Amino acid sequence: MSEKDTISMQLVREALLQSCAPGAASDEVLLKVGIDPEQLDASTARVPATAYARLWRLLARRTDDEFFGMDPRKLKSGSLEFLCRTAMAQPNLAAGLESGLAFLSLMFERLPAQLVRQQSLAEIVLLEDERAPCRAFTYFTYWMIVHGVACWLAGRRIPILAIELRCPEPDFCDDYQVMFSQNLRFDRPRTRMIVAADCLDLPIKRSYEELKRFLAQAPANILVKYRDPQSLASRIKHDLRQLPAAQWPETESLAHSLCMSASTLRRRLAEEGQTYQGLKDGVRKELAIVWLAEPQISFTEIASRLGFADASSFYKAFRKWSGSNPGHYRSLILNDPI
Repeated sequence: MSEKDTISMQLVREALLQSCAPGAASDEVLLKVGIDPEQLDASTARVPATAYARLWRLLARRTDDEFFGMDPRKLKSGSLEFLCRTAMAQPNLAAGLESGLAFLSLMFERLPAQLVRQQSLAEIVLLEDERAPCRAFTYFTYWMIVHGVACWLAGRRIPILAIELRCPEPDFCDDYQVMFSQNLRFDRPRTRMIVAADCLDLPIKRSYEELKRFLAQAPANILVKYRDPQSLASRIKHDLRQLPAAQWPETESLAHSLCMSASTLRRRLAEEGQTYQGLKDGVRKELAIVWLAEPQISFTEIASRLGFADASSFYKAFRKWSGSNPGHYRSLILNDPI
């Protein structure tokens, strides 16, 4: 079983925390879904995503709550289906998201949300009150539902540029980074997910037969299908992130390190709808977004880190990637848009 099809046992413990009494009750639930209770305290243990999905469904049936008891109001059984039915009736992803977020805002007491579109960026912002922030697992479960449904509606993965959360960083983040984005930021003034605005224009063309199949497999399909694929492109991007941009290999050197010819490398990337230049631009954009959220890092320094000759070249590239200049993006990311 590949790791991308598994979930950390730490997330199993999180799911049980507010939805199932510890001890014999939780042991019984785990055994019913095929998870060994003796592994519950093993920090490195992992379970199949399908077993985690069975746990989610069993707890939802027993508690009549599809949100692990983490909001004062229950997300009653059938809510995911109703959310999908209302969203898929909309013409595009923007309208589908607005419909779905309106429904979830009615259902939850602590997690009202709003979709905000500003030029090249779109945000889903949680309009929380002044109470203490939720735990990270609560926020990430919310994003799992919203992002998973959005990807299904669009028929493809919606890349996440960044996720900001009000809560402190938890001890365990690995699965969250795989599911959502490497760019997770904690202890922020608000909780929000940031995506490229152009994805909001994607049409929704889903049938009720497709909805039945989606719900029959949920949430296992949400947990693994719309992760970053374990592809050649993702391997290359991972390796690029580990090196300063000035040390990124040329195509021939990269192909040699992968034990293939340059033409084979180009062909395999093309089969995944990618190019090496596009991957480098994608990583530069990811890193730029991370550093633009840190106001103490100047544009000149960011340009240098990304391997640009000067700030002007960085400005031109960033505008090409995102449709806005770095200054505008920084002002959006650092200031509350609501």
